Amino acid sequence: MDFFVNLVIAAISSGTPLLFAVLGGILSERSGVVFLGAEGTMLIGAVVSCLAFVHTGSLTLAIAAAVGAAGAFGLAHAFLSVTLRANQIVCGLALTLFGTGLSAYLGKPVAGQALAVSMPRVKLPWLEPIPFVGPILANLDILVWLSFSLVIALYLYMYKTSWGLHLRAVGDNPATSDAMGLSVDRIRYVHVIAGSMLMGLAGAYLILVYSPNWMEGMTSGRGWIAIALIILAGWNPLYALGGAYLFGGLDALGFRLQLMEIGIPSYFLKMLPYIVTILVLMAAGWRGRNKPSIEPKALGVPYVREQRF
Repeated sequence: MDFFVNLVIAAISSGTPLLFAVLGGILSERSGVVFLGAEGTMLIGAVVSCLAFVHTGSLTLAIAAAVGAAGAFGLAHAFLSVTLRANQIVCGLALTLFGTGLSAYLGKPVAGQALAVSMPRVKLPWLEPIPFVGPILANLDILVWLSFSLVIALYLYMYKTSWGLHLRAVGDNPATSDAMGLSVDRIRYVHVIAGSMLMGLAGAYLILVYSPNWMEGMTSGRGWIAIALIILAGWNPLYALGGAYLFGGLDALGFRLQLMEIGIPSYFLKMLPYIVTILVLMAAGWRGRNKPSIEPKALGVPYVREQRF
């Protein structure tokens, strides 16, 4: 039992940065804008939060700096893809390359420096007596609870409010939304920037909680996995929770199997989360091959207003 409890706790810790990134991607793509810059945005969030914490010692300022820097990336992507109507895939790839290189440069002074970080935890002693669930939920850090809250809040926002209806309408049919009086550009700007901020928060969690030691390229492809999980989740925040923790659990399982020295090559165990993610995506695509597509209909398509009044 202890093995499974510890595995779930590790899965939550490993999956939380992915969850933030997936939620950010869902916000952006629901508005019709593809954001392939998740990897670079997460790296910028990680290195900026690391530098801010080293110089100020404040967790709040470190997180705020990461969110702000990632928001600037989102603003750049929105300007290029919404205002200038550039190719969204190319813009996203450019942001990833730029973020990867810039983070490596900025992180040189703090590379290998361990951070003495202590993220506040939400202690719930009344949960501890409950078998299995109690030990998992009774001592999680505040950002994990924030991720839970965001999943619920974004689901209610997207499916239970008029603002969420406007968001989905812009992602599906921007021309009709424009005719109904909605500002397509404003809605896309707001959600692309908000989504990139969540990706920056994912990078901050990665460096401040999961692995408090800056290393170049420390996301290890998590940004790309987040993009895959957006599709796997069907652009639904509730399903994103399961997808993120599936990857996190496989990542944690591979590490624990290495410690048990069961004879499986470590390289294969490190590949395991990525292999399973690909297989799950293939299975989901095969099952839905004859069903209508659930992705936003105008995803990746720049909107050009035919007539201006």
